[in-house]
Amino acid sequence: MTKKQCGRHGVFTPYRTVIFPGALDNSCGVVYLYAVPVYLPPISRRRFLTGSFAAAAALSLGQGCALPKGKGDEHSVALLSDIHIAANPEQIERSVNMTHNLKAVTDEVLAWPQRPGMVFINGDVAFNNGTKHDYAAVLGLLRPLREEGLPIHLGMGNHDDRGNFWQVLRASKTVQPHLPGRQAAIVRAREANWFVLDSLIQTLTTPGRLGEAQRAWLAAALDANADKPALILIHHQPAALVGDKTGSGLEKAAELFAPLVAGKTGGGLEDAAELFAILRPRRQVKAWFFGHTHRWDARQDESGIHLINLPPTAYLFEEGRPNGWVHAAVRNGGARLELRCLDHAHKDHGQVVNLAWRNV
Repeated sequence: MTKKQCGRHGVFTPYRTVIFPGALDNSCGVVYLYAVPVYLPPISRRRFLTGSFAAAAALSLGQGCALPKGKGDEHSVALLSDIHIAANPEQIERSVNMTHNLKAVTDEVLAWPQRPGMVFINGDVAFNNGTKHDYAAVLGLLRPLREEGLPIHLGMGNHDDRGNFWQVLRASKTVQPHLPGRQAAIVRAREANWFVLDSLIQTLTTPGRLGEAQRAWLAAALDANADKPALILIHHQPAALVGDKTGSGLEKAAELFAPLVAGKTGGGLEDAAELFAILRPRRQVKAWFFGHTHRWDARQDESGIHLINLPPTAYLFEEGRPNGWVHAAVRNGGARLELRCLDHAHKDHGQVVNLAWRNV
């Protein structure tokens, strides 16, 4: 355990504390509390190394990072999910080139009037089974964001492979004894604490599971960081997927998530009931963001927790639905989500969802 204090941003917790100056705040920095790093720091162009896995590994989460060129909006983040990047930049799946899609999203994020303070990619980073070459390609595609000073936080999905991911970023692997073999992080921003969790059971196994150790870690981390709203990022959805297939965007008539039944997860999170038992009584928990379904949706559970299904950046399962990314502006009392479709002619492009946090 390390303890570092930096003025009003100093944090003392039972977790490893790392401060990257200037990431979101020119006075001191955002505090990142890692169980296992899932963070790509900003870089300078001259320090970006290419051409081999050894070079990719040199982009270590443990090494220093370049200061951002311009101050990002410390209240806003770019939310991506299911980017499904293949080693072959010409790879096509369901009539979609995933590399082209990520490049288009990257260009739009960088062109945003006031650049987001950071980027989250909520799982299924790799195309199918998480090869080392896939992750090397991901690093190359994320280079423009990092060169412009945006820190990037990566989560694992069912198409990822932790071992290959860690080999490409092997200098970054610092698994702590209490949470072996999982990637989880706390990112403390100005208006909220973001909790990035790992629901990958095994590569190409569709359902997800956090497991007892990770749930215990989360409960302790939430209790130790109750000073701000807690926003949860998990790749898998909280329940079995049901509802219409009309592609109508935010459905009002049909329930999107059915209650989980033992042995019938619908490809969702197997221990969702156990997770909700942790989240619901901790009133600082305001929202759960997930992907996996390749849908866009927003609703609240019975306790007032917002359930936000992020759209895929890659391909769609159902024709007519939007793909792209979400711009999230987190303010005191809630958040403003704006859907950014890759197809700007899509009827849902620019759709705004305002979230009001449940009371403490």
